[in-house]
Amino acid sequence: MHSSAKLLENPKILPHGRARPMLSVHKLTKTLGGRTLLREAEMTINWGERVALVGPNGAGKSTLFRMILDEDSPDEGSIERDEYAITGYLAQEAGSPGDETVIEIAMGVTPEMVGLLRIMREHEAKDNHGDPEYAKAQDQFNHLNGYQLEPKAKKILNGLGFKEEDFHKPAHEYSGGWVMRAYLARLLVMEPDLLMLDEPTNHLDLISLLWLQRYLLNYSGAILMISHDRDFMDALVESVIEIDPDAAQLITYPGNYSSYLQQREQRYDQLVQAYRNQQKEIEGHQEFIDRFRQVTSKASQVQSRVKFLEKFERIEKPRAPRKAFKFSFPQPPRSNQKVIELQKVSQAYGTKQIYKDLDLTIERGDRIVLVGPNGAGKSTLLKILAGVLPINGGKMEVGYATKLGYYSQHRSESLNENNTVLEEVMSACSTLREDEARSILGSFLFRRTDVEKRIPVLSGGEKSRLNLVKFLVNPPNLLLMDEPTTHLDILSIDSLVSALKSYEGTLVFISHDVHFIRSLAQTTLHINNGTVTRYSGGYEYFLEKSGLNDDRGAVTA
Repeated sequence: MHSSAKLLENPKILPHGRARPMLSVHKLTKTLGGRTLLREAEMTINWGERVALVGPNGAGKSTLFRMILDEDSPDEGSIERDEYAITGYLAQEAGSPGDETVIEIAMGVTPEMVGLLRIMREHEAKDNHGDPEYAKAQDQFNHLNGYQLEPKAKKILNGLGFKEEDFHKPAHEYSGGWVMRAYLARLLVMEPDLLMLDEPTNHLDLISLLWLQRYLLNYSGAILMISHDRDFMDALVESVIEIDPDAAQLITYPGNYSSYLQQREQRYDQLVQAYRNQQKEIEGHQEFIDRFRQVTSKASQVQSRVKFLEKFERIEKPRAPRKAFKFSFPQPPRSNQKVIELQKVSQAYGTKQIYKDLDLTIERGDRIVLVGPNGAGKSTLLKILAGVLPINGGKMEVGYATKLGYYSQHRSESLNENNTVLEEVMSACSTLREDEARSILGSFLFRRTDVEKRIPVLSGGEKSRLNLVKFLVNPPNLLLMDEPTTHLDILSIDSLVSALKSYEGTLVFISHDVHFIRSLAQTTLHINNGTVTRYSGGYEYFLEKSGLNDDRGAVTA
């Protein structure tokens, strides 16, 4: 956290009545690894403004965040934060927590408050409420504003998917995704004037994401976010700042993400027209020079135009904005009408019952999304359908013509470690041409040099994306996908949506990306406390019928 102890009667207003910028970037230049990310870039964020920072992977979004947080320095220029503003930052990954409990992280408590809380809990466990030590700890805790923080922290933790029994458990007992939720709760409890979020939806399920979206709609501070979730940005932001890697500039567009896409196309068209007009002007001058270079009476005019062209500020030829790559792939063989069926299936992990007497039928052409809170059993159901998790009881029947494929972001054992990336994709489909394979890999963030990498040197995210491409070039007729948009940028997600729209098989998937769900799902299975509720409609139908589209539903989900 970055904070200031100074106070001002109204820090948002300058003495002459104009709005005071909260954050200003002026003539900022930054070079990293021999590449200029920003050159004399300008940016302003005002109090209460909601802004998305966008740009392709490697454009410098995270670098700019680090400079704003004083964790990195610009080569030239300045970044000025209002001295009265408190800044809070959520990184993509959190470090390992110590002995703090979930509620202690969410409350942002100091070591002194931690000690007081533990004294109070020890006495409460022994029913020693009359002990003077307990009373003294209560007074000190109240003096530190603890009693105001705790109920707020509990409400936010609940909205982010934690249960009451989770609050007082050590945070290190939970996965990294759950720890990130606790740190997100901490920021929301603190309510900084500038909330900086780097991919805040990465570790959320759909229900928690909807809660966070509604919470931030009512947030009074300014928000600066990096996100690959276009619907999340559309719902929240009022301006988009793009890092243009070609110009090394920060370009501000008013409106949400969808509006930014339209304006960016218009800007490109205008730049193309300006470039063409300038080329015509240059050609006209050059033609005059070439025609009259040897004519003595025109010597002064020729020289004048030569000097004019030497000083002429030329417009760089604009590059078209990167767009989603659309490709077609072989369609899978036709399955039976009944693709797979579960009858009275039971599943448990130890003493924890996940499903009991579950009946479910999936038919040819279904496009089903599984939604529900984390831990409800979505991934378990997908693993049962994939046959990678043996069922404890009941029966599963797979249609004899069903060819299933299971995509999980954590599964990489299907990759041949002797292959390069390109060889691995080519081996998945005998009819695939090399140029097609390279184009598809490029749309999923594999650059030219990346396709020659051997499998063992790939990161976890690269292996996940490679597995995804393998499915697309040789799809089964039942495709089971667990969070396929993780590790993808927005345009790669669009490429995946385009591919799956033309897919003629059966699709069952889990995702927290609303745009992805809205684009593909035709049936929704809501999973909660072992109960599977079927909604025979897409995302909007599910929201309407489930009550998650109103304030009460979103907050209490």
